[in-house]
Amino acid sequence: MSQDAIQSQSGGNLPQNQSTLLIALGSNMSSDVGSPAEILHKAVTEIENAGAVIRSKSAFYSTPAVPAGSGPDFVNAAISVAATWAAPEAIAILHGIEARLGRRREVRWGQRIVDLDLLAVDGLVRPDVPTLRHWMNLPLEEQREKAPGQLILPHPRLHERAFVLVPLADVAPDWVHPALRKTVVQLRDGLPAADLKAITPLQ
Repeated sequence: MSQDAIQSQSGGNLPQNQSTLLIALGSNMSSDVGSPAEILHKAVTEIENAGAVIRSKSAFYSTPAVPAGSGPDFVNAAISVAATWAAPEAIAILHGIEARLGRRREVRWGQRIVDLDLLAVDGLVRPDVPTLRHWMNLPLEEQREKAPGQLILPHPRLHERAFVLVPLADVAPDWVHPALRKTVVQLRDGLPAADLKAITPLQ
């Protein structure tokens, strides 16, 4: 784990009505809130204020925009939180925080003030394995044109994105992808070396 990763001191098992949620954070635009890094700090605070317990937070990383040339470099991070939220409620809360921080959902894969992606809720697969695999296997060109009309969990692209897996390995290295049966560290280490080298910790 990165030395900059912040670990929760709570420890122990979750209460029965709580789940572990893995959330990716990104920003490549400044706003009235501040710089991209300051926006992500504010987003984490907003998530905590909404009722989640921050169990661990990754270092902040500088990552190239995807696709290449689509905008300034991003600041990316990941957090693991404990919350009583069902997946649809979590999505609504994250979208509400994005809106309050100034995000406007106008351009797919464009520049953005803040992006909060629900990556996983425990080992939940939603809505089912065949649908998850369909979106996981969608060709890149179709990914640019299509978005699921329903919530897909785990996030169907998390296994191929260095900017997600590098920070996620700080907070949930042993989480196992329920369809691929690999840990976050195994998924990260299976990516091209050039992709991983492009993800650098902020100084």
